Amino acid sequence: MNRKILLQEQDIPKQWYNIAADLPTPLLPPVGPDGKPITADMLAPVFPMNIIEQEVSTQRWIDIPAEILDMLYRWRPSPLRRALDLEKHLKTPAQIYFKDESVSPPGSHKPNTAVAQAWYNKQFGIKRLTTETGAGQWGSALAFACKLVGLECKIYMVRISFDQKPFRKLMMQVWGGNCVGSPSTETQAGRNILAQFPDTPGSLGIAISEAIEAAVTDPTGKTRYSLGSVLNHVLLHQTIIGLEAKAQLKSVGVKTPDVVIGCAGGGSNFAGIAFPFTQDKINGAKIDIIPVEPTACPKMTRGKFAYDHGDVACMTPLLAMHTLGHAFIPAPIHAGGLRYHGMAPLVCQCIVEGLHKPQAIDQVECYEAAMLWAKTEGFICAPETSHAIACTIREAKKAKEEGKEKVILFNYSGHGLMDLSGYDAFLTGKLKPYYLPDEEILKAEECLKNYPKAPARKTGKW
Repeated sequence: MNRKILLQEQDIPKQWYNIAADLPTPLLPPVGPDGKPITADMLAPVFPMNIIEQEVSTQRWIDIPAEILDMLYRWRPSPLRRALDLEKHLKTPAQIYFKDESVSPPGSHKPNTAVAQAWYNKQFGIKRLTTETGAGQWGSALAFACKLVGLECKIYMVRISFDQKPFRKLMMQVWGGNCVGSPSTETQAGRNILAQFPDTPGSLGIAISEAIEAAVTDPTGKTRYSLGSVLNHVLLHQTIIGLEAKAQLKSVGVKTPDVVIGCAGGGSNFAGIAFPFTQDKINGAKIDIIPVEPTACPKMTRGKFAYDHGDVACMTPLLAMHTLGHAFIPAPIHAGGLRYHGMAPLVCQCIVEGLHKPQAIDQVECYEAAMLWAKTEGFICAPETSHAIACTIREAKKAKEEGKEKVILFNYSGHGLMDLSGYDAFLTGKLKPYYLPDEEILKAEECLKNYPKAPARKTGKW
């Protein structure tokens, strides 16, 4: 029985899959504060037009340029692995497979879109990219990608992660990235936040505001902003994960898995593994598809489906998504990549349709799962990835209780070798359960009351 299922380089997918072509109910459009839909030209100061074209596309398959494929070949196709030792420990009849995205140079799934975005910006004549990062995985991925194509890179890193994860900063510096803690004094958005909350741990929403401001105020016009999750084009680029996994499962006789799982902060790694299988579910396949979030930041399970900004300074368009409100400042849990107030609109529409069934899991259960994973499979996972592992363990135990031989697939979105401070907190008893209080949610959602309403349109088929 093979532990590793490999594809040859010539078998790498040559197209990305765009789920916008198959959604039973189309996305609600991005709008401005006046409620009127945003046009493509309004996004031009932030993104290059070739990226904007992908963002608004409803074409099912989009070709991957040969130059991007050449960069992806450095680590793709990534292995699909069978978690035989975890299966044995749990005494489950389920087969557990995981797509190993930790094999990329920065150690996560993030470069799948970073190299694509850097290349498209370079083609458009852009010289410099700005971005935000939570745990540092996206920031290091974009620094890596910019080094490959020859762009400058400026990264605003959420303050709590900036302090907790010094080696992530060093990774960005090795690849030429300029990383600063957010909020910073370099932007008006950052100075405003510091004046009001000088001791804030920061948030992705704040860091996004700073990165966008830095891009749109460049007098040369040669700077653009790059986002590592949430937006349609980012999720598009990540579907190479699920497309490879489909081919790998097929090679061992699995037509479709019974359960597909991914952790979800902004939605990119989850969508990458899930969207190709969501297409199958739309077409009649029986699959449980589960995005997993922390109980400390439960936008999918306890937030509103509403129009909201993606950032604190309200520089982004209003998107229809599950949100806790752009003013929400999450608790400083160690899964920094999951501390985002909103969720990708494409994922949210799938939730509204009933295609995806989100779960929220506390960080202590997640670290317990990560420890079991390390003791059985040997790998040290990222804190974010531990949420997918915890859910996988739940589903494997459920299969045992039901006596069903299920196939469970999850996305191993990144290793945790730069995140060992979280393991230290867990091992020394400093990590505590945290369930976001109802009053905090109500307080955070106050910022949504004057925005256009987002009706949760759905077919109700699932």
